[in-house]
Amino acid sequence: MALTALEKKQQVATAALSYLRDGMVLGVGTGSTVNALIDLLRPWKTRLRGAVSSSSASSARLQALGIPVLDLNDVPDLGIYIDGADEANPSRELIKGGGAALTREKIIAAAAHTFICIVDDSKLVKVLGQFPLPVEVIPMARELVARQLAGLGGTPRWRTGVITDNGNHILDVHGLTILEPRALEARINQLTGVVAVGLFAARPADVLIVGSDSGARSV
Repeated sequence: MALTALEKKQQVATAALSYLRDGMVLGVGTGSTVNALIDLLRPWKTRLRGAVSSSSASSARLQALGIPVLDLNDVPDLGIYIDGADEANPSRELIKGGGAALTREKIIAAAAHTFICIVDDSKLVKVLGQFPLPVEVIPMARELVARQLAGLGGTPRWRTGVITDNGNHILDVHGLTILEPRALEARINQLTGVVAVGLFAARPADVLIVGSDSGARSV
């Protein structure tokens, strides 16, 4: 029987719960799949020491459950970070940033010992780039960065009306076929005015849980 996208999200969120341990601080990402995970955390509110969140939206959702949201600076040891993705390849390299939280997501992923990505099978691709690549930029550098991104072969479009939690703008780069994710990530990171690019290749997911009609599986 075919499952809905929501059912697949609930499926992978449930699978991710097996990685939780009593007394841990949990890193939590942003987006609809992560919301499915947060909704399952109510029984854990007295078992977790707290959570580190990548966005104001996720923080509010966690706090509504009674789970303390901690500053990453106060957490010397972050065991697990769980987040979704807009695209994922079989090497567990990702495109993230559809929810405009890519910079904070990158920071928490870098701090965590284990990065667990949860997606439904519609997000699994052989080659990254069908989903427009988000790039967070300093506002005054938006057009400067856009011209340089166009020189890399993409078509950047300003995500108008969106301000990140860091006060910055998002450029979405369309039309890329990303054959070498790590190299492209490094190149875009070097552009003056770029805060972060939504390629998670230098630090890919350690575990990728994919939801499908036949059940959740790890890639």
